[in-house]
Amino acid sequence: MDKTDRAARSDKNGKGPKVDLATEITASLVVFLVALPLCIGVAVASGVPAELGIISGVIGGLVVGAARGSTLQVSGPAAGLAALVAETVLEYGVAMLGVIVLGSGILQIVLGLVRLGRIFQAISLAVVQGMLAGIGLPLMFSQLYPMSDSKAPGTPIENMAGLPGLIADTFANPQALIAAGLGVVTIVLSFLWKKMPGPVKKIPAALVAVGIGIGVASLPGVDVKTLQVGNLLASVDVPGPTEFAGLADVGIITAILTFTVIASAESLFTAAAVDRMHSGPRTRYNPELIAQGAGNTVAGLLGALPITAVVARSSANVQAGAKTRLSRTLHGLWLLAFALLLPQVLALIPIAVLAGVLVHSGWKLFAPEEFPKMWRQDRGEFAVMTLTTLVIVATALLEGVLFGLAAGIVLAALRMSQTVIKQHLEEDTAKVVMAGNATFLRLPQLIEALEAAAEAGKPRIRLDLTGVTHLDHACRNQVEEFVAQQRGFGLRVELLMPGPAKPVGEAAPAPVADLADEWDRPAGTGLPRRPYASTGAGPTQGPGPTAEWFYLDTRPMPEEYASR
Repeated sequence: MDKTDRAARSDKNGKGPKVDLATEITASLVVFLVALPLCIGVAVASGVPAELGIISGVIGGLVVGAARGSTLQVSGPAAGLAALVAETVLEYGVAMLGVIVLGSGILQIVLGLVRLGRIFQAISLAVVQGMLAGIGLPLMFSQLYPMSDSKAPGTPIENMAGLPGLIADTFANPQALIAAGLGVVTIVLSFLWKKMPGPVKKIPAALVAVGIGIGVASLPGVDVKTLQVGNLLASVDVPGPTEFAGLADVGIITAILTFTVIASAESLFTAAAVDRMHSGPRTRYNPELIAQGAGNTVAGLLGALPITAVVARSSANVQAGAKTRLSRTLHGLWLLAFALLLPQVLALIPIAVLAGVLVHSGWKLFAPEEFPKMWRQDRGEFAVMTLTTLVIVATALLEGVLFGLAAGIVLAALRMSQTVIKQHLEEDTAKVVMAGNATFLRLPQLIEALEAAAEAGKPRIRLDLTGVTHLDHACRNQVEEFVAQQRGFGLRVELLMPGPAKPVGEAAPAPVADLADEWDRPAGTGLPRRPYASTGAGPTQGPGPTAEWFYLDTRPMPEEYASR
């Protein structure tokens, strides 16, 4: 075990990872430089003042960062929720945002206390990737407008439809073209900066883009829109009785549930991704959910943006060599100090640069390379992923996620109901053999096979279900009703049902003659659980290794078949 591994593990006294103070401070500064433009950019994209994004970033560091749960994961306002926040603010206003975030935080704490943190890991990966893609695609198209100093029309569909007009207007306006150029440079830097040689690439690409943007915006003759930053403390807007009265609105309750599900899922999915980046302590999901809830509770009380764990900041923290919670906590302190002491610097940042940062974030969320990868791995999951994305883009985040979950459940149910039903005729017998998982989803197929056996005109029907690994109530009831009905018509029906194997050599059960009184059971009653009855001498042998019972019709054959 090398020194790095030892530092990542607990010491002999069980006090946790050893702290290298210099490394933790350096890592916190790196995370701060990544977080600053993202906090501001997410706030602008969400349609709220930039100060609220910084406040949420501070809370993500000082509150969530200091809490137990994850060690290296960094939280703050997330691009993944920008579209949802913008839609909520447009409908209910900025004042109601605090109540919604507060409610989400309290609900997250409750979910963590009742130990439901890991339930979010049970969501299909296809739904998760579809959700992220459905968030990323509208985010990209919405930010193309502020990247050209224009205003987005509204819905994702409207934003996409308005692109030709946006391009034409941009080329017709020299200042808009300069702004768009800054946005394009930001996007290119975001993609290519990691390929820079030596220690230069350790500087966050977003920070480099902000520096370039400030330089260009200060040139004579350049008139691009820059960030409008007010007093941080004056931006705090504690919800009052009027806002809390809005909890009687069903739409507000729906928004709280939506924020809770999306923020929790994004945080815990990010935790799983961050855990794969390092060899240190693993995330404890329930404490982490409580920590996220505490952060959102504080953010809601201050009227700020919702908080989730964020991959960009978390990966920067890991790559900078952080080993403890100290680095992510300190980054919140640096955000607070910068916003309080140097607010005039923030006012120099062009909006187009921040929009470019978010276009890159949207592309990373969209992750187009995941679609062909999913197609090669599992086409059913590809369909779920694609449908989730399309429904989110066409409607809204909650509807898309619910649709994706429903599609995933249907796909799983269909795959669990892989039933093979074969039927064939012999001289006096219509045989139906079934294997696999028989659930209500396969009822039409089962009923069709049973009806075909009944219409074959044979005096004997033999149903062999010994190869069925699961027979649900609906299918069992259908079989029992069919058997009772056909026996009522005077047909001989033999039935082999699935169940645990009977040991070979076990004492023979009651003779078949003892079962004769069972033939006259009325239709609709359940068939008895009877073991296979051997009619010959020698050891008892069942009809198959999984047969529970074999229900045999012992009445004589009709006279016309007696000579066969």
